[in-house]
Amino acid sequence: MSALRCISPVDGREVAVRHTAAPGEIEGALHRARRAQRAWAAVPVAERVAAMLRFLDALKAMDDEIVPELAWQMGRPVRFGGELRGVEERVRYVAEIAEASLAPVVPAPKVGFTRVIKREPLGLVLVIAPWNYPYLTAVNTVVPALIAGNAVILKHAAQTILVGDRFQVAMDRAGLPRGLFQHLVLDHGDVGRLLSSGAVDHVNFTGSVAGGKAIERAAAGSFTGIGLELGGKDPAYVRGDADLAFAVENLVDGAFYNSGQSCCGIERIYVDSALYDRFVDGFVDLVKQYKLGNPLEEDTTLGPMAHTRFAEVVRSQTAEAMTKGARPHIDAKSFAADKPGSPYLAPQVLTDVDHTMRVMVEESFGPVVGIMKVKDEAEAIQLMNDSPYGLTASIWTKDEEAAARIGAQVETGTVFMNRCDYIDPGLAWTGVKDTGRGASLSEVGFQLLTQPKSYHLRTAT
Repeated sequence: MSALRCISPVDGREVAVRHTAAPGEIEGALHRARRAQRAWAAVPVAERVAAMLRFLDALKAMDDEIVPELAWQMGRPVRFGGELRGVEERVRYVAEIAEASLAPVVPAPKVGFTRVIKREPLGLVLVIAPWNYPYLTAVNTVVPALIAGNAVILKHAAQTILVGDRFQVAMDRAGLPRGLFQHLVLDHGDVGRLLSSGAVDHVNFTGSVAGGKAIERAAAGSFTGIGLELGGKDPAYVRGDADLAFAVENLVDGAFYNSGQSCCGIERIYVDSALYDRFVDGFVDLVKQYKLGNPLEEDTTLGPMAHTRFAEVVRSQTAEAMTKGARPHIDAKSFAADKPGSPYLAPQVLTDVDHTMRVMVEESFGPVVGIMKVKDEAEAIQLMNDSPYGLTASIWTKDEEAAARIGAQVETGTVFMNRCDYIDPGLAWTGVKDTGRGASLSEVGFQLLTQPKSYHLRTAT
């Protein structure tokens, strides 16, 4: 066994320590999950849905504790609340569509035959959740998987290990059968052994590209199903007819909310030359209004990054861009809490940037954004596609037809018009290129958490 420690970015204190499960505990968890899943698969969908709504109620009852707990674990300011509003939106939506999404598919009638395709659970689903949106990312798969009739093992990130505990308490209070949902404390070696042994039927991983490749290597030859949401470098294109003030306000929030630690946060912006100067001026003015500081204080609007090593990545990218001619618009000294060598990092806006700079092509996952001037749609599309990633892309315009036309040419999982940094549970959450494989949420998410079983019944003559 090894110990996983959550060290708070707020002041460096140890928030929690958990010892990884021993081999015997892991085997016991697998046995309980398999036994519970067999019985759960026979429970009507409506009853499974009801259990997940009880889970939601139990989680919401802990919200007053969850909000400051998140601030201590990963630095999000308490003024923004926790994640439970988004959790509720997603749980209620998948609950609403569950019966229809899991209903049998009946082909056109054929005389003398009964034909039907039923959707059956995969069995045991392993969910590996990240720290940046620790409730939302986990719930995307955990709840649909359970509604679909699977058992679930949750392995949560060490930085937000208490979130896994909260999930377990809420599931227990919801009255789930023993072993159907289990939060296990596992390290990378434990996960690799689980996958290579074929002990689980499906794994859903949210994290880095390197982590995704490690998951694929571990599962190779086991026929374990894999869902991956990996890196991103999400672009925005501000077209010449955009509502300038609206675009500025929403793109600032899209770039710097959660200290930029969002899978679908805005990391690069391309602005039509007609709006460029005014856009940059407005954007910079709004960013200067942030207050960087202790996330437990109500007036803080920008907390620390989750770990100093994450802040150092952003500092390195920013410094490299500046040596190549990028112009910084924010004086870090105006943010008193900014301290080199710490997770407290002032926001930064860079212009005179190009794609030779790491800050424009590598994932930053922090409070920095580069803004480039473009002459037309063709240039914007070319630059948006000049990336190994493809999670979301946002287009800011008053012309929906133009947004659809541009979006069709952008290599991405989701096309936004006049919004960003949001997951709609009615749509498939997916990515292309190095951003990953598979999808969650919507009817598509249910399809990937079940397997079709065909019945071809011929009437005896």
